[in-house]
Amino acid sequence: MTFAQTPMGRTGGMAARIGRLAGHVPVATVYVVGILLIAWPFMQALTGALGPDPVRTLEQKLGLSALQVLVVMLALTPLRRFAWINLLRFRRALGLTALMIVSAHLAVWLFLDVRDPARIWNDILRRPWITVGMAAFLMMLPLAATSSGAAIRRLGAAAWRRLHMLTYVLVPLAAVHFVMVRKGWQIEPLIYLAFIVLLLTLRLEQLLPRRRNKKRSRP
Repeated sequence: MTFAQTPMGRTGGMAARIGRLAGHVPVATVYVVGILLIAWPFMQALTGALGPDPVRTLEQKLGLSALQVLVVMLALTPLRRFAWINLLRFRRALGLTALMIVSAHLAVWLFLDVRDPARIWNDILRRPWITVGMAAFLMMLPLAATSSGAAIRRLGAAAWRRLHMLTYVLVPLAAVHFVMVRKGWQIEPLIYLAFIVLLLTLRLEQLLPRRRNKKRSRP
């Protein structure tokens, strides 16, 4: 029996085929999907398909789409490590797309929901779910600003990696924001939070041995 006939071989072959197929998909496709994820709920709102409270529903739909994109981005490294499917070329586009959708989510809250500049700062300070959500949004900004190859060269690889560890803070914060917005310990936001914690555990489990090895190699 050859290796290619074993279960591991078959899995590896399937992963390679998925990788080859993904290689033919332009990275720009991610941005197109992001635009559609923003445009479709707005179209539903305009046609009256979002129910009796379209602004709140629109706000929630955009927020959930942004969280889903962040989860996909976070899953790329475990996917490569455990399923041998390498989609890391899409990671930057996913991060920027998530920021684009979050910005639309925030714009709906600012201009269609609150609509009162005097209330905005007060809500950020006094409503914990808004405080948490705003913290996650602000963490996304330096990551987006330093997502290019030029930024990596300017900052240096080590400093860039340290800065982008914020990803492992902002994504769970986004999930906590979702849990708090829904209120009452609903199952859907808790599933998202649990899945994100699992992905973070898998990722940090990979990073910690690397750091221990670096410490041992130092004179």
